[in-house]
Amino acid sequence: MAAGIAAEAVPPFVAEEYDELYLCYNEFRNVASQKPRMIRLLPASSVGSDKGESESTVDYIYEPSEEELLAHMIPLYLRVLIYRGLLETSAGEHGARMVAMDNATTSCEDMMQNLTQQFNRARQAAITAELMDIVGGTEALSAGK
Repeated sequence: MAAGIAAEAVPPFVAEEYDELYLCYNEFRNVASQKPRMIRLLPASSVGSDKGESESTVDYIYEPSEEELLAHMIPLYLRVLIYRGLLETSAGEHGARMVAMDNATTSCEDMMQNLTQQFNRARQAAITAELMDIVGGTEALSAGK
């Protein structure tokens, strides 16, 4: 899925239909917290800083050429970033579902406990009323003798 998204998103950028490509996703922190996040995919930001570099730079020879390496590595890099976004969003969704199901289970248990208490009180009231009728009938019979 990530490869398909990258395959559809990169060609319009290369064709200069748009200047930048961003990925928006939910960053998973824990089951109760996800943070919306937006990162720039293209153009890629430079890695490292210029402060620690010396004046002389070494020109390395790459095999295959730098262009071939970049042509192969950039799509892989984008796929990994997109896949990470998909995974974090999915983890957040599963976490939210887990919390929702836990809350539903707790609410159901509370509701069942309350209904059981109501049923037991109603049953106890019915038994008490029957006993009162029996006692009243017995007293009426004994008073009539």
